[in-house]
Amino acid sequence: MLTPDIVSRVIAHCNVCPSRKTLLVPPDITRAHSGGGALTALYYQTLTASGTHVDILPALGTHKPMTRAEQLAFFGDIPHSCFLIHNWRSGVTTIGEIPCHFVHKISMGMFDHVLPVQVSNYITDPSYDRIISIGQVVPHEVVGMANYTKNIVIGCGGSQFINASHALGAFFGIEQTLGQTNTPVRALFDYVQENFLHNLPLEYVLTVVSNNEIAGLYIGNTRDIYERAAIHSQQLNITYVDTPIQNCVVYLDESEFHSTWLGNKAVYRTRLAMANGGNLLVVAPAVRTFGEDAANDVLIRKYGYAGREKIIKLCKTQQDLAANLSAAAHLIHGSTDGRFTVTYAAPLLGRVAVEAVGYRYMEYDKATAILHGLIPGINVQTNKDITKTQKNANGNSIRGNNDYYYIPNPAIGLWKARNL
Repeated sequence: MLTPDIVSRVIAHCNVCPSRKTLLVPPDITRAHSGGGALTALYYQTLTASGTHVDILPALGTHKPMTRAEQLAFFGDIPHSCFLIHNWRSGVTTIGEIPCHFVHKISMGMFDHVLPVQVSNYITDPSYDRIISIGQVVPHEVVGMANYTKNIVIGCGGSQFINASHALGAFFGIEQTLGQTNTPVRALFDYVQENFLHNLPLEYVLTVVSNNEIAGLYIGNTRDIYERAAIHSQQLNITYVDTPIQNCVVYLDESEFHSTWLGNKAVYRTRLAMANGGNLLVVAPAVRTFGEDAANDVLIRKYGYAGREKIIKLCKTQQDLAANLSAAAHLIHGSTDGRFTVTYAAPLLGRVAVEAVGYRYMEYDKATAILHGLIPGINVQTNKDITKTQKNANGNSIRGNNDYYYIPNPAIGLWKARNL
């Protein structure tokens, strides 16, 4: 994945200025296809070879800490002692407040209060003379296009800011957010960068990935590199279908997806391509919980994927949901508001749990029988044979009148119907 050109650019970046102590902030294992693991290993090797002390803070956000096995699989044999753990609930420092008039303006009146900005205690540690944030720019359901400051204020952020930003994105509307560079949540992040992060020794290393290869590498500390990376990602990571998809099958790799909190990228990233009345089947062999966080898991089980309007109303009356707006946002994003159905084949969750949160359930053996023989893109059933009619998944126009549209990994892009 790391071409000679990428290696030489990373080495040159490492040598831009001497560093006594560097903090690397890469994605975690849930971004396994970002190229972030290999890049982190290269930065670590190059910097330590020059005598720099290097710590690594995976941008967990609300996710579970990485196991040692996941560290080895993603980053290689970097010593375990080099890794720090971000605690989004208690291990944060407030670095400023976004005034209520700005919050009111960008939220179009949905929020009318001061918003504290919190980041990991490690980010504000003055002993680091370089902080290198590594992340993939890809369509995203909350901010529109990850990454740039998202890696810091969400991946290494605190509960209040994560909750508010996720709610802002969900209340604004996922359909208006996905794949866009200028969204209310991005405006929130830009305010933080301009007012509270500009004095930190932050540098950004942004990847654009296509076909599991790094197709673009953007290094710097200005929004311009994010904008250029976002345009590149929009070209490579958004797949258009001419006709909305009636039957979609998404597979969640067992090494990457263990919860619907992550696995519902199958819902988020396909919703702009799904036909009204369509059917989405999510084949999820390793999904065993709803939330990555125990408190969020309880809330998902309690309220379910009940639809945008109902969840917004519940936020006004139910204190537990109002206090955990990132969970409310997840419930909104994972709801289809009756436009299409979601069926989970998740044997570790089971029928009772899946149906209790508002989804349909399919036995795993039946789902894998449907999955058998499918290839990425459109599969048309003709005389019991599956044939492919799609040229590629890099934004080119493709047929939509398929029997099954198959997506082997929903985290790597966005699917949109041209005329939906």
